[in-house]
Amino acid sequence: MPPAAPPFEFLPGAADSPVILHVPHSAREIPAEVRAGIVLDDGALERELDHITDSHTARLAEEAARLTAVRPWRFVNRLSRLVVDPERFPDEREEMRAVGMGAVYTRTTHRSVLRPAETDPEPLVARYFRPYAQAMTDAVAERLSAVGRAVVVDVHSYPREPLPYELHGAGARPPVCLGTDAFHTPPELLAAAREAFGSAVGETGLDSPFSGTYVPLEYYGNDPRVSALMVEIRRDTYMTEPGGPPGPGLTRLASALASLVTAVTG
Repeated sequence: MPPAAPPFEFLPGAADSPVILHVPHSAREIPAEVRAGIVLDDGALERELDHITDSHTARLAEEAARLTAVRPWRFVNRLSRLVVDPERFPDEREEMRAVGMGAVYTRTTHRSVLRPAETDPEPLVARYFRPYAQAMTDAVAERLSAVGRAVVVDVHSYPREPLPYELHGAGARPPVCLGTDAFHTPPELLAAAREAFGSAVGETGLDSPFSGTYVPLEYYGNDPRVSALMVEIRRDTYMTEPGGPPGPGLTRLASALASLVTAVTG
């Protein structure tokens, strides 16, 4: 048998780039032993993957990296977020636990059963969540050591219409939503993103329908050398929903992401 594909990859960029494009939710792959714990039949699981996956965001980040003079680093999850969601808090701080979507999901986007409620999350957290978190921590540490700062740009997408699992789905749903953190998102990073994506899509929003951004817990709230921003792209701007192919908008948005990377690299 061929060796199993790695659950994540840290893809090298330029030695002097502080930027890490983080792509946590683009994959659909679920290992067989994890699939066995999911109660959905194959058809229902494929439909759930259509809704929950940030389709084509890994390609978008790859194309953006190619367009930059100083290539950013990329940290890409190669497994579905239905295995574990590496962006959740692993404890009671995570508000999505209220709808069965903590680090290990027990409910679907439509609030039906994904795993039995009594599922023990610890085996999946130990096998997948903690190694991912450590690798991302190491990636940031490596950039800090090399260039003295790290800029994590979290690349996501979201549907045009809210899904039942969304806790804040009643708010604005602009073509690009920029998620911020009071400590880790400096004004100049936000301004650069507004300029880069505003020219591409004409409208950017702030922290609606999704807010916050990913920072490894070791640095979260205590190290200003680590800055971060979440870029949430509305899916109808670049693909056919749900789970369909990309369209010409992907190239335009990759160019905008490349412009953001260039702006914050210098």
